[in-house]
Amino acid sequence: MDHDRRGPRLPPARGPVSAAVTAYLRGAGPLPRAEDAGGAAAYGDDLQLALYLCYELHYRGFAEVAAQREWDPDLLRVRSALEHRFLTALRADTPGHDSLDDALADLLVEPVEGTGVSHFLRDEGALWQVREYAAQRSLYHLKEADPHAWVLPRLWGRAKAAMAAVEFDEWGGGRAERVHARLFADLMTDLGLDTTYGRYLDAASAEALATVNLMSLLGLHRELRGALVGHFAAVEITSSPGSRRLAEAMRRTGAGPSAEFFYDEHVEADAVHEQVVRHDVIGGLLAQEPHLAADVAFGIDVTGHLEDRFAARLLDDWHAGRSSLRTPLDERYDLYLLNDPECRGTRRV
Repeated sequence: MDHDRRGPRLPPARGPVSAAVTAYLRGAGPLPRAEDAGGAAAYGDDLQLALYLCYELHYRGFAEVAAQREWDPDLLRVRSALEHRFLTALRADTPGHDSLDDALADLLVEPVEGTGVSHFLRDEGALWQVREYAAQRSLYHLKEADPHAWVLPRLWGRAKAAMAAVEFDEWGGGRAERVHARLFADLMTDLGLDTTYGRYLDAASAEALATVNLMSLLGLHRELRGALVGHFAAVEITSSPGSRRLAEAMRRTGAGPSAEFFYDEHVEADAVHEQVVRHDVIGGLLAQEPHLAADVAFGIDVTGHLEDRFAARLLDDWHAGRSSLRTPLDERYDLYLLNDPECRGTRRV
């Protein structure tokens, strides 16, 4: 069997379902029963990690895990049960708009007094909190744009061409050093973080995993292509103002020039992408498949739902004076906690 020893290590389990999936991937035990997988808490650590492990086989995989596991039929049955549990909860819990026009209109309106993570980091966040945010976001940004690429074979005409154009920008426009995942790795280097792919999987919260799992869920199912386009729209339309605030946070905390550049780049690029996504990706898709309008709206709404859950977790922890991470970043992280006057007394749980 093909074992890719360059991939990340499998992380510790977070419950019985993820423990059984991990053991199976190692060839050391049976899979969980589908009914047990489908009965796990939809937003909990155990289900979200198990689902993340299944999805990651479609990206870079894990060290010591056979590449053939990607299409293992028994594993796919368990993944299906996990997905059904997650998607059912998302459909039940996500506040929805009455129409796609309403969903898009709300994306274009910035609240006068914002209270999100980017506002917090810009106005009062300490460098250790910037580092925690970057570590958790690295699960996506080190493969930035890859989950959305699954939709390309499922589009055609104007929507496909426009989507490919935006993705081309995300992948550096043909220049390896400008690939956004590379730029995020440079940001992490400025922050003293390990840039190894998947390095902070064990540290990331269930809420962070859910935001990444959503992209894979929508991308790997053709029937959810409209929702993936909605997710893509939500990301691109809200990125520019959020990135502007995060760029200011990088400057204020002295994160470093590459950290500043990553978000400065997104301010400019995503302002252009917003127009392309609204008029050509969504417009082109609905010109050919108008019945997908409700799915696009769901993709927008569910993205906001999970981002709000992640933001609430971060801000609740930080306002309570504790780390948002499950495990410490590294030894240098402890030095930040001890030596940064803005975070002395911070507690980890």
